Amino acid sequence: MDPTRNAYELFAPFYDDFTHQNDYEMWLGSLLPELEKRGLKQGRLLDVGCGTGRAFEPMLRRGWEIVGCDLAPAMLEQARQKYGDAVPLHVADVRQLPVLGQFELVWALNDVINYVVEDSDLERAFAGMAANLAPGGRLLFDANTLLQFREEFTAQDETRQVGEWRWAGQSAEVEAGGVFEAEVSGGDVAAHVHRERHWTQEMISEALAAAGLRLLASLGQHDDGKVVVLTEPPDEWRDHKVIHIAGL
Repeated sequence: MDPTRNAYELFAPFYDDFTHQNDYEMWLGSLLPELEKRGLKQGRLLDVGCGTGRAFEPMLRRGWEIVGCDLAPAMLEQARQKYGDAVPLHVADVRQLPVLGQFELVWALNDVINYVVEDSDLERAFAGMAANLAPGGRLLFDANTLLQFREEFTAQDETRQVGEWRWAGQSAEVEAGGVFEAEVSGGDVAAHVHRERHWTQEMISEALAAAGLRLLASLGQHDDGKVVVLTEPPDEWRDHKVIHIAGL
């Protein structure tokens, strides 16, 4: 089984509890105005790597029609239990994404791109998402910074504990463009490894161009504990994520 699919098949039953602190309303409340500045029109959203559907509710409230897809069927089952038939869901790999329609917005949030670790697969992922964009549509995705990898994926004396679950970095050091691992363990779930790659700005720009996409903005994201702060240009050692907006 694909390592990412295996990780999230095991992660699915407690994913929402583990990520309960993530405030999607606050996050999207900051991201959507940046998209609108760059030409976003309301309509249909394709959520690539939608997981348990935690980002659906804020968009449904705003009147968006949503289609979701994810590599892990167990994650989609969690989403299906919440939303039933309100959001069509498909098992799909971002590296081999089928055309599921024409969408004003396609996004891949929460490290989806970082779970793609091969150079050629990054271009394939962007090409698949581009093929689902309606004319004038926008692509939104985030990528973890070196700071995020240092804090979450390198071995440290202290590990992140969320309830009965433990996230422990396994990698020795941070290197631009490197691949890193962390282990999740605890509760009744078997220990499993999450493997991600850091993508530099240059790598992302080249892969987007090869997929026929134009990079419209790259914004650094950090927070002050109360609000999401987006700044341009991004900084690998100040920000935890870089938010990218692209179009055809």
